[in-house]
Amino acid sequence: MSGSRADSQAGGRVMLEAPARLEKEVRKSVFLAQAAPVATPAEALDFVRAVSVADATHNCWAYRIGQDYRSDDAGEPGGTAGRPILQVIDGQGFDRTVVVVTRWFGGIKLGAGGLVRAYGGTAAECLRLAPRTPIVTLVRLAFHCGFADLALLRARLGALDAVVEEEAFDATGADLVVAVPEARMDEAVARIGDLTRGQSVPRVLD
Repeated sequence: MSGSRADSQAGGRVMLEAPARLEKEVRKSVFLAQAAPVATPAEALDFVRAVSVADATHNCWAYRIGQDYRSDDAGEPGGTAGRPILQVIDGQGFDRTVVVVTRWFGGIKLGAGGLVRAYGGTAAECLRLAPRTPIVTLVRLAFHCGFADLALLRARLGALDAVVEEEAFDATGADLVVAVPEARMDEAVARIGDLTRGQSVPRVLD
């Protein structure tokens, strides 16, 4: 399964602080979940290849990176492995995350419902116990300011968790591109206007 959709929950999503793993046994089959933070689909697929076990029965996986997502049942009946893993990633609010669940068959068939519970449950427990950190959505603001205001602007914007990403000087001052948390954008725009006495009008970059 693959596709994309707008993520309406982006503002409240989290990501893993570090790779995590969890192993459990379900009716004699061993399930090993391994999860990692990733920035791109290529990085997610590299992780899948790196941790998949060649002699295991199945290596099922899913990832979510912003609007991009993908899952793979890896030979299990359709919709019983990759999709439940993806639903766990989304259900727990994770983004920029890949999860691989490896299964060693123990001789007892689990049935479709049992597979969904086993794959989803192993992935869910792995992510639930893993350390996580909030994802802060940033907005980029571009504006020009005079030399006289530059030092004070840097200090005051820093207090709003803003970071200067680009800076170019000309004869009258500096063109700045500042990344600021989306939740503090209005405050940053007002602060820039106040400190420059209305001379600097930030615009939001795509």
